[in-house]
Amino acid sequence: MPFAADMWRRLAADPRHGQIVTLATLLTFGVFRLGFDLSLAQVAVTLAVALATQAIGDRLTGGRPASGSKSALISGLSLCLLLRTDALWLAALGSLIAIGSKFVVRVRGKHVFNPTNIALVVLLLVTDQVWVSPGQWGAHAALAFLFACAGMLVVNRAARADVTLAFMAGYTGLLVGRSLWLGEPLTIPLHRLESGAFLLFSFFMISDPKTTPDARIGRVLFALLVAWGAWYIQFRLFRTNGMLWALAAASPIVPLLDVMLRDARYLWPGQQMRRTLEPRIPSPGSRAPSPESRIPSPEPRIPSAIPTQRRPVMSRLIVFTLAGLIVAGAANAEAFCGFYVAKADTKLFNKASQVVLVRDGDRTVITMSNDFRGDPKEFAMVVPVPTSIQREQINVGDKTVVDHLDAFTAPRLVEYFDPDPCSRARRELAVPMAAAQSAVADMRSDRAAKSLGVTIEARYTVGEYDILILSAAQSSGLETWLRTNGYRIPAGASSVLAGYIKQQMRFFVARVNVAEQARTGYSHLRPIQIAYESPKFMLPIRLGMVNADGAQELYVFALTRKGRVEATNYRTVKLRTDVDIPGYVRDPQEFGRMYRAMFDQHVKRENMSAVFQEYAWDMGWCDPCAADPLSSEELRKLGVYWVGGAPARSGGVPQPRVTPQNVFVTRLHVRYDQQHFPEDLVFQETGDRTNFQGRYVIRQPWTGPAQCAEAEAYRREVRERQEREAQTLVSLTGWSLADVRRRMGLDSAPPADGKPAPWWRGLWGQ
Repeated sequence: MPFAADMWRRLAADPRHGQIVTLATLLTFGVFRLGFDLSLAQVAVTLAVALATQAIGDRLTGGRPASGSKSALISGLSLCLLLRTDALWLAALGSLIAIGSKFVVRVRGKHVFNPTNIALVVLLLVTDQVWVSPGQWGAHAALAFLFACAGMLVVNRAARADVTLAFMAGYTGLLVGRSLWLGEPLTIPLHRLESGAFLLFSFFMISDPKTTPDARIGRVLFALLVAWGAWYIQFRLFRTNGMLWALAAASPIVPLLDVMLRDARYLWPGQQMRRTLEPRIPSPGSRAPSPESRIPSPEPRIPSAIPTQRRPVMSRLIVFTLAGLIVAGAANAEAFCGFYVAKADTKLFNKASQVVLVRDGDRTVITMSNDFRGDPKEFAMVVPVPTSIQREQINVGDKTVVDHLDAFTAPRLVEYFDPDPCSRARRELAVPMAAAQSAVADMRSDRAAKSLGVTIEARYTVGEYDILILSAAQSSGLETWLRTNGYRIPAGASSVLAGYIKQQMRFFVARVNVAEQARTGYSHLRPIQIAYESPKFMLPIRLGMVNADGAQELYVFALTRKGRVEATNYRTVKLRTDVDIPGYVRDPQEFGRMYRAMFDQHVKRENMSAVFQEYAWDMGWCDPCAADPLSSEELRKLGVYWVGGAPARSGGVPQPRVTPQNVFVTRLHVRYDQQHFPEDLVFQETGDRTNFQGRYVIRQPWTGPAQCAEAEAYRREVRERQEREAQTLVSLTGWSLADVRRRMGLDSAPPADGKPAPWWRGLWGQ
């Protein structure tokens, strides 16, 4: 018992043990509960290379391996939580850079950069195959509380709570101040502060005691500088991962602060007893220490940066770990071959708008297609845009191309036929089913508009639309002008407009020109397209939520060069896919009903605070195909300027049009309202080219004659499989198990094991 008690005290004395436990718990929770895009192979490679690099560095420099390995493990776990890549060699390189920087970039015996931070920044600078997903944690209050509690325990043990609290206070003040200046509701900065990425950075990265200033005042100044830099990069330069860039940029200042504001250097417990005979740097005006004073006493002085009072932290961290492991759960998926039967497209949902975003660098082409139904004279569209728009940047698109993209990316139902159990010859039948606002009348004079602080920057007529580009000095004047000129603006829109005006955004205003529409011959309203260049990769949705009649459905189709697109300020969640469901769902109406119910369940589980990924695939092919891939000509109509084009000529002979290449499509589905989506959607393009599709599998049993010994075992297997399919469908949709079993005919079918069904089955309609 004395040995065990002594061991426990040793473990509790070193805050790195608490960090390891906490980070490992968060990683487990993220992988098995939140579904991080992180393979176990990447985790193993990251940790192994980190530990190996530390061991080699310790051997070359004469360090103590037992101590260094703890810090290396912390860096490796942090990289697993933050670094995303599809290439294992880049994960290994990240660990090599992180740990190697501690031995290479040093000033006065102290490494300059936080290892995890410098590895992420270097990789983000040199390759587009890595990315950080700041929205992966979501913004749930319970998760934020979990982060805060665990992190506070860690920073208190490391005596670096001051830098964490200073950064959080500074960043919070900047966020709240910006929102107050823009007239935004405080739910917006609160949503940003609930971000798991913000808390992870605050508690586990900027608080690193080995890369922060030695003096407390220096740490506070350093934290405030990083907070300002992160805010500036995020909200002035409109770049993601502002905190990472700011920390890397501010870290070289730490050695200067250590010289200007001298204090005892932080040492991990255990390092105190191994301090070398090095002279203390005298403060200005003091005498140099005598040689005798350099001799260590039998009981070395503990630096002021090390807390001398032991706190029962490890026990609390272990309780936290157990709680995290209890809520974490794993999910397995199995893929099947098959052929296309039906698709779940946007027509399944009411109030569904479609937006196609083509993004390449800072260049954006946005195609807006809405489900407006009614008299075209009643249609009006007001869209905030980040820059001024000229006539050549506006176009009227082709609705059939958007519909084709919708069909190509739609979640799909595939069918798989069992072979004759008495014959190994497979019969897979390929029987695919069919794959499928009044004219701006006499405008008020520009003088009248200017009297309200509104400037009409341009007027265009494009196709059947009359379009204005407006800027405004104040929201009330813009709202008055819009109402005076017949635009239906919801009550309360002024506060939302004010935020966009203060960000110097323009307003793209469109109404239907009835005469021009009649001349075009189209009975429906075609999509409107805008091309512009801006670092802002966002979609303004707040204006459409003011006094909206219930939740809205939004489909975002993103076409990029590099890879998948995800939200940075909301959690992006993949739909559950590749599951077996009962055969009666084959009917298109039943499949549509099933998909709507399943999506409702996903929204409910995520508290209506997530963006759902329904499809991510290279545009050049599909398997199975809900529709043919888009041609080069169709892609160019959507604004994908880097493919296709006019047929190339060789010797005066036209050459075949180039097959679409290097176009990756992401389909995102959002159900949103003002309560759960307080701020506009912000996106980032990642280097992830992993294929994903919402796919649901029907496995039809053999119904022909089967008179062999294997047939009886096959029938029992089918019965068990159908029971599993019923359970799966219930878990997807929340439907009644008794009703699903009745639709499948399982109640009247003989039991698989020959025993009668239990008397209580279906007693409460479960």
